[in-house]
Amino acid sequence: MDILSDSADRFLAATAPEHTATQAEMAALADDWGFPTIGPEAGAVLRLLARLTDAERVFEFGSGFGYSATWFLRGGADAVVCTEFDEEEAKRGVQFAADGGYADRVTFEVGDAMETIERYDGPFDVVLIDHQKGRYAEAYRTVLPKVRTGGVIVADNVTRGPIDFDDLVAHFEDGAPLPDPEVDGKTRGIGEYVGTVRSDDAVETAILPVGSGIAVSTKVR
Repeated sequence: MDILSDSADRFLAATAPEHTATQAEMAALADDWGFPTIGPEAGAVLRLLARLTDAERVFEFGSGFGYSATWFLRGGADAVVCTEFDEEEAKRGVQFAADGGYADRVTFEVGDAMETIERYDGPFDVVLIDHQKGRYAEAYRTVLPKVRTGGVIVADNVTRGPIDFDDLVAHFEDGAPLPDPEVDGKTRGIGEYVGTVRSDDAVETAILPVGSGIAVSTKVR
């Protein structure tokens, strides 16, 4: 075990914001379902980004029952578009929003997020990419023109989750090839996403090791 890393994780968890009552219910349901959420450590960053960008409109690629959306709302976002392929999860999200008193600030769209974004015009202030890993880069390219200059795109699971992080380290440190998509499409998708945003002059990107690791890209042109 990496003692320093373990201590840092414990420190981040201990200093993360407390859940609201609704978020606590969501976290409990996520545990019951075995459903991953972004967690309060990364959630605090989403809240901060919404606050710093004075966010009016947020779009999410992959929302589950809306846990991440609650962090944007806590940061003052006026409206969040949530997308979810699983109808049952989306229905649960609608119920959480009604019970939590924020139903008028959240829209749940059931279906493919890549199809949903085509029906929405920009500008968006913040975008969260947290759906199929192999489609991250496609989502980025599709939504970037709809993000205002100064807006932010966040991608989750860039250091942890359903990926082989050692393969990503080897790729970016030594130039090792990414896994074949037929063998490990999730790791390859994350690697392609990070490579895409790092090479795009339209954004400036930083990787933050909170939660499952998030890539934060600010649109500068």
